[in-house]
Amino acid sequence: MSAITFEEIMFTIMSATQDTFKNYLSVDIFAGKVERKVDPVDSDVVGIVGVAGDRVGYIILAAESTAAVTIAKELLMIDEPDEESIRDAIGELTNNIAGVFKTKYHEQYGNVALGLPLIVSGMLRTVAEGTSQDQSGGSSSMNVQCKGVTIPFMSLDGKFALRVMVYM
Repeated sequence: MSAITFEEIMFTIMSATQDTFKNYLSVDIFAGKVERKVDPVDSDVVGIVGVAGDRVGYIILAAESTAAVTIAKELLMIDEPDEESIRDAIGELTNNIAGVFKTKYHEQYGNVALGLPLIVSGMLRTVAEGTSQDQSGGSSSMNVQCKGVTIPFMSLDGKFALRVMVYM
């Protein structure tokens, strides 16, 4: 069994994101320039699915409120989604994208398991490896320690703009 490269992971996630939007929402989205760095994520709705097994990490989908509301309207076929519906829609899309990764690589590369989607909002900050974090201060943020990439996506009409982060 050969090891999966990070480039293969990125290509799979990019394809899975595009296919998910096409299949679930009948929308073509296009990937922008991949950023090979981990920046803080400040977004209105963030879906996180953990990946475990022979390869460990996270797949994260971040959307601003306008895009998240539009996604929920289209996906759930409702006129005015409430906060729970918006969280459900983002969680479903994040889970589907991660599911494509799992399906593609489970048999070929070994064990791949997914966690349940976690939906948060606000700031996700990175923590440099080997540093400690002061837990006081009461800010509403989560620290993520890992390396990865950010892939921006947008529809041609600008109706959908989001970012998918891959940390593995």
